[in-house]
Amino acid sequence: MFKKIAIITTMGALSLTGCGLAPTTNGASAPSSAGRESAPATPAPTAAASPAPTASSSGQTPASAAETPAAAVPPAPALAAAPAPAQPGPAAGQALATTGDGAQAAAAFGWGPVLTGDEFSNTGAPDRTKWSVYNSAGHAGKGLRSPQAWSVANGVATVNGDAAGTTGGMSAKFAEQRYGRWETRMKTNSRDPKYHPVLILNNNAAPNCAEIDYAEGSTVTSVMRFFLHYACGGADFQTTTATPVDSTQWHNYAVEWTPAGISGYVDGVKTFTDPNPAHQPSVAMKQTLQLDWFPDGSATKPSQMQVDWVRVYK
Repeated sequence: MFKKIAIITTMGALSLTGCGLAPTTNGASAPSSAGRESAPATPAPTAAASPAPTASSSGQTPASAAETPAAAVPPAPALAAAPAPAQPGPAAGQALATTGDGAQAAAAFGWGPVLTGDEFSNTGAPDRTKWSVYNSAGHAGKGLRSPQAWSVANGVATVNGDAAGTTGGMSAKFAEQRYGRWETRMKTNSRDPKYHPVLILNNNAAPNCAEIDYAEGSTVTSVMRFFLHYACGGADFQTTTATPVDSTQWHNYAVEWTPAGISGYVDGVKTFTDPNPAHQPSVAMKQTLQLDWFPDGSATKPSQMQVDWVRVYK
């Protein structure tokens, strides 16, 4: 069972509770590890139109358009003069989400047919008509992002990070848009805490450093975080939550971005919402998949992230 995490923002400050993670003394959480990413050094060929994905290797199919529509997000609340008292986190001994029941937000909330995405049905390198694969320095200039870190086989895309910090990332050529719904099925191995899996919506041209990290692992390997960055300046300008997840099992992570707000989901359960219109990105965003390396001077264990599919809905 997932535990919703309370989020309270005040004039750019954040109070985060849950999962035994204490807030910092000024009420702001630690900043997202993902950050803004540079474009790949070696550009890929011009994108071709992508057909709508078919059933994935896991046998899951897109949701029917006849399903019940998503519930409306409530209007943005007035800003409080001071943070509310901290809410309790998960009970001691709470079990992590383990096997992943295959539930999808798209099905649970009636998002309709898949518009585009990738089911990773090819074999070899990622489809260059759909993805720009990074060939550059790693996150914050550490390590490398290499196209050779990626491979596709048996309906799954795999990115490996080695002991020297050579890893990978890629950004979608499809569905760069303002508003929409994205859902991705992802898992990791029993990863080194220095390797962080990240599912991102971003645009490097966003004037306010806007970024939506709708699933981000960190050094705390027992949770998956959601970060909404709405201004430049780090932790003072983001809202976030953390959900207990066993990421070594398949889970479906989703983000819904509408004029009414931004919400996040894990296996069809809403875990995050921010209805504040001032926190909305002002430009179109696109999907990014990354396994980022954060060295701390100790030896790094090779790690892996796998993606079964990426689906985009209206």
